Amino acid sequence: MNFVFSKHAEQQMLRRNISRENIISTILQPEQTDVDSENPEITIFQSLVKEYEQVFLLRIFINTYRNPNVIVTLYKTTKIKKYYESKI
Repeated sequence: MNFVFSKHAEQQMLRRNISRENIISTILQPEQTDVDSENPEITIFQSLVKEYEQVFLLRIFINTYRNPNVIVTLYKTTKIKKYYESKI
């Protein structure tokens, strides 16, 4: 998949201390994907990541209608049950 980071996504990556490696891994092999209910041009790629003995859900919002695809924003959360469809 061809993609670029928006300025906002770059800022969020630095502010939230999310590694480029985790971002690329999640985009290339997401555990789950979903279309954003508010904007069908946005696909959410997400995977569980472990940092310092704590599990987070990494969520990456990508505009898949653009070429190359644009990473709009991203964040990690501990509210896994809210967004992740699984038996955690």
